[in-house]
Amino acid sequence: MVAQDFKVDLNKALVFQVGHLGEAYQEWVHQPIVCKEGPRFFENEFWEFLTRTVWWAVPVIWLPVVFYSISMSVRMGHGFPEIALMVFAGIFVWTLLEYTLHRFLFHIETKSYWGNTVHYLLHGCHHKHPMDGLRLVFPPTATAVLCVPFWNLVKLISVPSVTPALFGGGLLGYVMYDCTHYYLHHGQPSSDVPRNLKKYHLNHHFRIQDKGFGITSSIWDRVFGTLPQSKATKKDR
Repeated sequence: MVAQDFKVDLNKALVFQVGHLGEAYQEWVHQPIVCKEGPRFFENEFWEFLTRTVWWAVPVIWLPVVFYSISMSVRMGHGFPEIALMVFAGIFVWTLLEYTLHRFLFHIETKSYWGNTVHYLLHGCHHKHPMDGLRLVFPPTATAVLCVPFWNLVKLISVPSVTPALFGGGLLGYVMYDCTHYYLHHGQPSSDVPRNLKKYHLNHHFRIQDKGFGITSSIWDRVFGTLPQSKATKKDR
């Protein structure tokens, strides 16, 4: 049962509080608090530890898996051109998966206690505290769990010798995504492409949160009509 006029205490562990917000959760979670120090999630130290991940853990843990996966297809007889094509195909598939997950899962609207709680853990925490550097990349434990259905999906749509390289390409796409995501929040780009990408993503956080779901590029926002309007376009209207 949702408590009337419930207020979240930011000085206490948040995860099991946010569910009590009920329908007010959506408004609350999309009012960002800009602070590099993140809140506490759990009272339990073990579970709290699992929610914090330094950005460099992503390439350190997953790049060896990428290279090993690709090497499996090499050992099965595929040459460089074929391997390159498989890896690029995997990266391409990841960009669509990145967009789809962000738009339809991470931004699902919830109002029940457990719906709010799970959404906060999955993505709501990032919108509430977008500069929390230890909760920006996906925790390795969660990534490992999600790798299982992703591997099975790739296995379903490809032949055995192609599966490892295609999977490795998808995983490489994920590594690029998570590192890019961290950089867009905490890096200071000096060239136009990353600077525009940073502006594009921060626009999603602080101005139009129901548009601009691409992180590594805006290609799928253009394809599916979720490209946010620029301020100049709005003024012209």
